[in-house]
Amino acid sequence: MSFYDKHVFFCTNQREDGSACCNNHGAQNARDYMKSRVKELGISNRQNNIRINSAGCMNRCELGPVIVVYPESIWYTYKNDSDLDEIIEQHLKHGRIVDRLKI
Repeated sequence: MSFYDKHVFFCTNQREDGSACCNNHGAQNARDYMKSRVKELGISNRQNNIRINSAGCMNRCELGPVIVVYPESIWYTYKNDSDLDEIIEQHLKHGRIVDRLKI
């Protein structure tokens, strides 16, 4: 049993050599946005127990930016805040996988 109902990891890796990485796509800002939205919506409390975290490289740079949602182990990519809002609304709030963003 997972401690969190949903645990979201954002790859926020930044490679010093400039090669492909998630943070080249604004991953840290996206993580901050989702964390803020989840808090605003009140779904990061003890009742819903949703946690948003940063992670280092998850070795899927070519598909980036990427996040993974546990305990389901669902991987997503995203382009903008609208995509993140859809993941929040559909997956985090209602448990429905967002197939169009799934990788």
